[in-house]
Amino acid sequence: MSSPHTPLDLTLDGGALTARLVDFPSVSGDEQALADAVESALRAYPHLTVDRHGNNVVARTNLGRAERVLLAGHLDTVPIADNLPSYVEGDLLYGCGTSDMKSGIAVQLRLAASLTEANHDLTYVFYDCEEIEASRNGLGHLAKEHPEWLKADFAVLMEPSGGMVEGGCQGTLRAQVRLTGTRAHSARSWLGDNAIHHAAEVLGRLAGYQAQRVEIDGLEYREGLNAVRIDGGVAGNVIPDECVVTVNFRYAPNRSREEAEAHVHEVFAGFEVTVTDHAPGALPGLSQPAAQAFLAATGGQARAKFGWTDVARFSALGVPAVNYGPGDPNLAHKREEHCSLSAIAECEARLRAWLT
Repeated sequence: MSSPHTPLDLTLDGGALTARLVDFPSVSGDEQALADAVESALRAYPHLTVDRHGNNVVARTNLGRAERVLLAGHLDTVPIADNLPSYVEGDLLYGCGTSDMKSGIAVQLRLAASLTEANHDLTYVFYDCEEIEASRNGLGHLAKEHPEWLKADFAVLMEPSGGMVEGGCQGTLRAQVRLTGTRAHSARSWLGDNAIHHAAEVLGRLAGYQAQRVEIDGLEYREGLNAVRIDGGVAGNVIPDECVVTVNFRYAPNRSREEAEAHVHEVFAGFEVTVTDHAPGALPGLSQPAAQAFLAATGGQARAKFGWTDVARFSALGVPAVNYGPGDPNLAHKREEHCSLSAIAECEARLRAWLT
């Protein structure tokens, strides 16, 4: 594997550069070595202005163009699952982070090094801690501490999308539905009130829930409300007096934060509901001229992004954004994670054609 002292050669082809990036272990919270290598490599190019905040690196051109395009990607991966170092089989590169999202990072780095006279001014953002709690997300830190670094007319988040434009993202809300009862000895259960049994009505409402399909800018978003955890019980001989059902609501980006929370409270009317985590979605913005031009340059097809991504952060900053990267989102976080070498090359070629 690459050592912390191995420099990155940005003239390598996209597949080879992806392999080098994958061989820099960079599990969330441990991105410094890779951030150092990215910063060092970018500072070698005089057409770029390079800034750093923590383990977040931002490189920009200043060509005096009328519009600025921002490309962004996270440096971190989920924990390694015996899938390093990388290796190649045919057209496939295997290894932790190949799909999510070091192939996208490789495309960014190659474009940053070579596009000296693009048709837009360009900003390249490489950030840390995307795969863990939102409070540590490097893009969020940049938005708070250096929002001027993220100013742009259009942004492309290089998340794995299978080489297809994925518009916006859905919102995600987690809430706890708390049920109470009366504790008693299980040998005398009639003296108690079993809180776990009360969860039956909550689960029944979830089982009968009719999720909406919402079309926005020609893209169909599919909502979902599901139980993701149940906690209850004290001991094997005790009737429990508390049970908590944790639910996750994935909702279309036409709902506001307030509307989404109100909907969950409505579904579970009569129960104690506490929202514990909430990240609103982002509208696809495909009617924007920049988005239309990007869509045309990348094949003219788009689909909805069902998961939450950092396009929502750009949306909050007033920057239209889409997801577009060479990785397959269905392979993200898997032990057998891999990415097609030809997909990496195709993604780079399409972006290069659009930007020149």
